[in-house]
Amino acid sequence: MVKLDIMSDPICPWCYIGKANLDRALEQRPDHPFQITWHPFQLNPDMAPEGMDRRAYLESKFGGQEAAAKAYAPVMEHAEKAGVKINLEAIEKTPNTMDAHRLIHWAGIEGHQLFVVDALFKAYFVDGRDIGDPDVLGDIADSCGMDASVVLRLLATEEDRRDIVDRDAAARGMGVTSVPTFIVASQHAVPGAQPTDLWLKVLDDIMEQNAAQQA
Repeated sequence: MVKLDIMSDPICPWCYIGKANLDRALEQRPDHPFQITWHPFQLNPDMAPEGMDRRAYLESKFGGQEAAAKAYAPVMEHAEKAGVKINLEAIEKTPNTMDAHRLIHWAGIEGHQLFVVDALFKAYFVDGRDIGDPDVLGDIADSCGMDASVVLRLLATEEDRRDIVDRDAAARGMGVTSVPTFIVASQHAVPGAQPTDLWLKVLDDIMEQNAAQQA
């Protein structure tokens, strides 16, 4: 197996698009060697715990409504190419993603991480749900085969909050400045929402090397 570590934030549209492109490559190479782990990187680590109005957030970040719309034009273009839906009109709030990252971490321990990551992206970008809300996270956990009552109990504590902060800091210390960032075999960094063709080439190269070593 080859480790594929992914630094991501579930409110990052490029992470959503990048995952879709990667998924398409993995579907075409069902015997792929990747062992995937998702890691925390908060786009807005200083976001208020309750989040903030999304329109106000975007206009503040990009410098006005027109600039925000211009910034999101390539996002929508690439989302369409990747075959993913982004329903901007449904998203009312930009949440603090600390608790979502905690859920992803716990899902990894239980073997449900890929399902939870998928569900978080869909909840936010398609359904416009507030993934900073513990009840929403509990519902997502339940839909992915986790015990919602345990998740809600943990979310009400400080459990693993420091771990998420430390792992986020470690990623930044490695030089990660944006997401998604993919680390192949703990060595090669692949930043950004790369196209499916690139992932197919990476997979084919790895599989050819593995076959040569076993020959």
